[in-house]
Amino acid sequence: MEKELRVDPEQMLTASLKADNACLAAARGSGVTLAIHLCRGNNRSLWYAEGGYDAIAERLFHELAVDRFLLEYDDERSGSFEPLRLVPKGEDCGARADQFETCRLERKEDLLRRIYAAAKVLPLEQLALSPQCGFASTWKATC
Repeated sequence: MEKELRVDPEQMLTASLKADNACLAAARGSGVTLAIHLCRGNNRSLWYAEGGYDAIAERLFHELAVDRFLLEYDDERSGSFEPLRLVPKGEDCGARADQFETCRLERKEDLLRRIYAAAKVLPLEQLALSPQCGFASTWKATC
């Protein structure tokens, strides 16, 4: 019999921010740039939740003690670039663009179109293009 897991999203966000900040505090030091990658699911493309960053953006960008956010914006589940308006001035934001899970690299024209779309919300000098997770939790030879 399958049980339904009921979690209060606000409580989960509060607990997650607190736990992440505790870990980040231990890593903070002179000359250290702290970044966090928000994975949208990479284990055979499974995920825990879907929807854009809208519901967490304000708290995430203002309460999480990092210098750089690495967000995934490579599919419809990621939502619009609109939450990027809440990224504090001076903090960088990278957006994952390549779909390594499907062995498909995006076309240059598509990447440029999305970069310029994001730049309508967050200044271009605060944007960076980042690859997919990089150190994925699983490996699957499909290409």
